[in-house]
Amino acid sequence: MMKKRIWLRRFYLIALCTGLVTLVFPNVVFAQGGQDTPDYGMAINTMWVLLTGALVFFMQSGFAFLEAGSIRSKNTINTLLENFIDTAVTGVVFWATGFALMFGLGNDLFGTEYFFLRGIPETMYGIPTLAFFFFQFAFSAAASTITTGAMAERTDFKSDLVYSILMGGLIYPIVGHWIWGGGWLGKLGFADFAGSTVVHSVGGWAGLVGTLILGARLGKYTEKGVNPVVGHSMTLATLGTFILWLGWYGFNPGSTLAAVGEMAWGSSAMQSIALITVNTTLAGCAAACVAIFIAYLQSGSWQIPWALNGALAGLVAVTAPCAWISPLDSILIGAAAGVIVYLGVLLLDRLKIDDPVGAIPVHLFCGVWGTLSIGLFAVNPNGLGRSGLFYGGGPELLGIQAVGVVAVGGFVLASMSAIFFALKLVYGLRVPRKAEIIGLDVYQHGMANYPEASNAFSPPAALIGEARAPLTRAEAQALRQESSAVGD
Repeated sequence: MMKKRIWLRRFYLIALCTGLVTLVFPNVVFAQGGQDTPDYGMAINTMWVLLTGALVFFMQSGFAFLEAGSIRSKNTINTLLENFIDTAVTGVVFWATGFALMFGLGNDLFGTEYFFLRGIPETMYGIPTLAFFFFQFAFSAAASTITTGAMAERTDFKSDLVYSILMGGLIYPIVGHWIWGGGWLGKLGFADFAGSTVVHSVGGWAGLVGTLILGARLGKYTEKGVNPVVGHSMTLATLGTFILWLGWYGFNPGSTLAAVGEMAWGSSAMQSIALITVNTTLAGCAAACVAIFIAYLQSGSWQIPWALNGALAGLVAVTAPCAWISPLDSILIGAAAGVIVYLGVLLLDRLKIDDPVGAIPVHLFCGVWGTLSIGLFAVNPNGLGRSGLFYGGGPELLGIQAVGVVAVGGFVLASMSAIFFALKLVYGLRVPRKAEIIGLDVYQHGMANYPEASNAFSPPAALIGEARAPLTRAEAQALRQESSAVGD
């Protein structure tokens, strides 16, 4: 029995030593038989990008929950489906054209190769190109989802599909090429680490022009002022925000595209990941605290929507500078974002621009702020040799960032205006008045998310047929009366 224990101890000792040698000297262990030695650095970086890409993809569920909870129950299925199918169609079009336009070699405006992923190199940015494609697809899907939130509760589903295809396959990739794909803004020195402009501002600009063309929801603005349209489930909205916050730990740290090695500005990948994670966290926390406190001073009550949008505002703002600022600066940037999102919501209401989920103040206004903040707080961003204004770098970098904001805004406003006006002529960008009153779930999808409350147990075809039946004179009169109210 004693000899058996001795042999077991020897076996465990040999196994432990072998494992240690494998970790410290992998070439010694795997060099036999003429096999190629695995590139462990690339393997680790690839798994890092795939894992963080999955977190970014999971943000789509966060957008879906947040938007669904922030609107009325009668439009829940419509919003969920738009978020889900936008992700699916973006995947196809980004494979077909988006990746090529964004990262293919070409000119300063767009790429001209790699369509349908044909001819792609084996690796890009030190990882397999297919892993990089997946990561970038997840970013692309977020842009059209932002637009969906701003245009919620009144957009025709067919039009949503079309503009999502064009966003993922054309508009977003062109802007991405300008900044991340070797285009003219990148060459000018414009910096955007993880997408305050490339992702968030693009979605925000598109949402702004979409809401302007659509107009406000029925009953939102009356002669008496703003008529609040309250979301039906703060539970869903809060869950969605938590999921988005979690996903941001893929969005920002994952943009290093490496977990081992050295970044262009001299820091190790691990140090950069740690700094980015802390900066992302602090900006979101600071913005949430500031937004809810300002709202409390104004209303006298602690209102959760301000905390949710405040946190998202800080996360959006820090997305561009997160790798090149200190934790203190991230708190300042986040705190300013909390003020911006609060004032932004009030500004939209004063201008009678109806944004049901606050996507424009969060993603556009705070995306612009985050982009400009690089020119104020950054220290030698991206190895360019320039620091922000507050760190002795002068106004040059801030000026470059401003040029990028204006250029991207002008391009997205012009292109999406053309797309939305074309959709308005062909399909009708906005649903009929009757659809908006009875709800898009029944009118366009033939079902209700809460059938027990709405008594919508009929088959989808029957519900759609009933919803779209011609109005009687009495129904038309009732419809005109209802259009001035915002019932659920």
